[in-house]
Amino acid sequence: MKKHLLLFIAFIGFFTILLSGCGTTGEEDSSENTDATSSEDKEVLEMATSADFAPFESRNEAGDIEGFDIDLANYIADELGYELKITDMKFDGLIGALQNERVDMVLSGMSTTEERKQNVDFSKEYHHSGEMFVTLKDSDITSVDDIEGKTVGVQLGTIQQTGAEKLQEDMDFEIKAVDNGPTLIQELISNRIDVAYMDKSVAKGYIEEQDLAGFDDPTSSSPGMGIAFPKGSELVDDVNEVLAQAEENGKLQELKDKWLSEE
Repeated sequence: MKKHLLLFIAFIGFFTILLSGCGTTGEEDSSENTDATSSEDKEVLEMATSADFAPFESRNEAGDIEGFDIDLANYIADELGYELKITDMKFDGLIGALQNERVDMVLSGMSTTEERKQNVDFSKEYHHSGEMFVTLKDSDITSVDDIEGKTVGVQLGTIQQTGAEKLQEDMDFEIKAVDNGPTLIQELISNRIDVAYMDKSVAKGYIEEQDLAGFDDPTSSSPGMGIAFPKGSELVDDVNEVLAQAEENGKLQELKDKWLSEE
């Protein structure tokens, strides 16, 4: 009996060691660490983006997030001594993620509108694109006056949605809001909308890739893009210093030449 008891205790000990060696795995999500060599003792900088806005942020063939904003975020994290962690989410959920302090900052081609400033803090502006209307090549829509009676597609939660709603005060047309840029272009190609209203940098990429047409929006001057933070974030001043440094040392222009050279 004693021998059997000793064997049972030995078996339990071996089984416990085996389990502890297996470890555990975290749940899969849409986050990624952009610095595989970073040390574990670095403080993590949590950033959110909506990776459907090339050339600012999109996924490449390997599924990795890349673009102007991503390179800029990595530069900022390196300069401030952080390990950068990026979470991909829908654009209209980015402000809420900041308000709930689920992330430290947002880089996602976000315009610094007065409405958004009521809910988040922004860095200094780092880029300005403007807006464009995108159409099929054979479309009879060639100016903003031609959108009367048409269906205008926009991305949900963007400055273009706000701009279209403002135009709608003086013109009669329908607005169709969708989740992201690729869906918006698919709606256009499938003739479910007549024209897409988009950021100019993004629109030019789609015009070239999909053999589309387009024209600039002459009706208003939109604010530039900024990095968004939770209200009262101490990161704003630090990031503004890095942005000023990037302007002075040519890093910001280097990134523009790499990603936005066709503007």
